[in-house]
Amino acid sequence: MKKKITSPEYMRVISTLRKASNSANVVIWDVVAETLEKSKHRRLAINVSRVNRNSEEGETILVPGKVLGSGSLDHKISIAAVDFSEEAKEKIEKAGGECLTIQTLIQRNSKGSGVKIIG
Repeated sequence: MKKKITSPEYMRVISTLRKASNSANVVIWDVVAETLEKSKHRRLAINVSRVNRNSEEGETILVPGKVLGSGSLDHKISIAAVDFSEEAKEKIEKAGGECLTIQTLIQRNSKGSGVKIIG
């Protein structure tokens, strides 16, 4: 039996992803929506160190979950996620990067081109 998502923030993000996928006919947003629909215990929480290891300068990264502050970031990137810990935000901004909501990423790049999903 599939569990129902009760978090209003997750429901808004999933709705936005589904609409973007349908209007732009892009699969990437459906993939992220499916990941976010998983049960609460299977949702992703990714550390800054993992993002650092799996990204390069100037990339746009999408984390379908929360970004946590463990580790360091040594290059400038844009990261979109459902949520960020305060420490993660500080480290990303200190490295010259930016923290985005998934909705903002969709507005900037409706086709999802050049977006790398880490999860």
